[in-house]
Amino acid sequence: MRPLDRACRKRGCWPPLPARYASCVAVSDDTTRDDQARLLIEAGLALASELSLDVVLQRIVELAARITQARYAALSVLQDGAIREFITHGLSPEGRAAIGPPPTGHGLLGLLIREGRPLRVDDIAAHPLSVGFPANHPPMRTFLGAAVVARGQVFGNLYLTEKAGGAAFTEEDERAVQVLATQAGVAIENARLYEETQRAQGELRRLEVLEERERIAKELHDGVIQSLFAVGMSLQGAAAVAESEDMARRIEGAVEGIDRAIRDLHNYSFGLRPGILADRQLDQALRELGAEFEERSGVVTAVDVDPTVAAELASVASDVVQLTREALSNVGRHAEATTCRVSLYRTRDGAVLEVDDDGNGFDPTSASTGLGLANLRDRLKSLGGALDIHSLNGEGTTVRATLPL
Repeated sequence: MRPLDRACRKRGCWPPLPARYASCVAVSDDTTRDDQARLLIEAGLALASELSLDVVLQRIVELAARITQARYAALSVLQDGAIREFITHGLSPEGRAAIGPPPTGHGLLGLLIREGRPLRVDDIAAHPLSVGFPANHPPMRTFLGAAVVARGQVFGNLYLTEKAGGAAFTEEDERAVQVLATQAGVAIENARLYEETQRAQGELRRLEVLEERERIAKELHDGVIQSLFAVGMSLQGAAAVAESEDMARRIEGAVEGIDRAIRDLHNYSFGLRPGILADRQLDQALRELGAEFEERSGVVTAVDVDPTVAAELASVASDVVQLTREALSNVGRHAEATTCRVSLYRTRDGAVLEVDDDGNGFDPTSASTGLGLANLRDRLKSLGGALDIHSLNGEGTTVRATLPL
C-alpha cells in the first residue's frame, strides 16, 4: 500500500482515487509536513502522467484545493497581462453560470498579476484592494495565491479560498502551493510540447499526402493525358482517310470522347495540385491559380486580391486555395463561360472570396448541383464561414465565400 493510501485510510477517505489522478490528497488539521510533502510528490507524478493541456489545467486546481484544504480553487491563464481563461474547482456548473462572466483581473487578482509574488490574505473584504464579489458569488474570506511559471514566463495564477474550518492559510500552505505551482509549470510545458509534437506530426503527414497528390497529378498530366492526346491525333488522321462517311463520323465521335476524357483528367489533376502554395504567399498563389485555369480552360480569368486580407488568412491559406480551385473547377466543367473573376476582399463580416462568371448559370436550389457545391459548403463550415450563391439561367453565377478574420 502506498504511503498516501495509508494516510487516506487513516482519515476515513478510503478508497482513494486512481493512482493516475494522485489518489486522495485531502489534508486534515493534523497533517504533518511530511504528509504534505508526500502529497506533493503524488501530485507531481499525477501531473507528469497527463499529456492533455486541458486535463492538466483542471487537475492543477483540483490538487491545489486538496493539498491546502481549500473549498474553492481557480487557475487563471494569462495573455498580455490579462485573464484569457479561468478554470475553477468547487463550483457547480450552475453556480458558475449564475455568477456570470469570469473575472477580468481587478482587486486581489490584479495585485497578484502585477507583482507575481505569493499572496496570503486572512480576510478578503478587509484588504484595501478588495473590490467585492458579483451577485450570486459564494462568500469567501481567506485567500492564497501563487504564480504558475512555464517556459520562463508567467503562465497564470493559482487562487485558493475558504480553507476548511474557517482557518487561515498557513506558511506551510503557501510553500506547498509554490511547489505545486512549480510542478504545474513543468506539466504545462510537457503538455504543450506533446501537443506541438502532435501538430508537427500531423503537418508532416499532411505534407506527405500533398506530395503524393502532386506526384499523381504530374503522372496523369505527363503520362496518361499525353498518351490520350496522341491517340486522339492518330484517330483524327484515320478519320481524314476513312473509306466512308459513317466510318469517319464514328472515328470523330471517338475523338470527341477522348477529348472529354482529357478535360476530365485535367480537372482531376488540377484538383490534386495543392503544391501551388509551396513557395509563395496566398495572393501570389491565387494569381497563379487564375493564370493556370485560364491556360487550361480558355476562360479569360481576372484575379483581384487584397494582399492585406490574404496575409490575414495565412493560417488557412491552403483551404482558401482549395475553395478557389473547386469554384474554378465548377466554372470549367459546367458554366461554358468566356470570362470569370476571382476576388478576395474585406467586408464588415470578414474576408470574402468571390468567383463569378458570365456562363450559363443554373438553379442553386436544384438537387442536381452535384458534389462541387457540397464540398465548398463543407469546407467553409469547418472554417466557421458561410457560402452564398447567386445564379440565374443564362446570366452567369457568383459564388461568395465569407471567412472569419
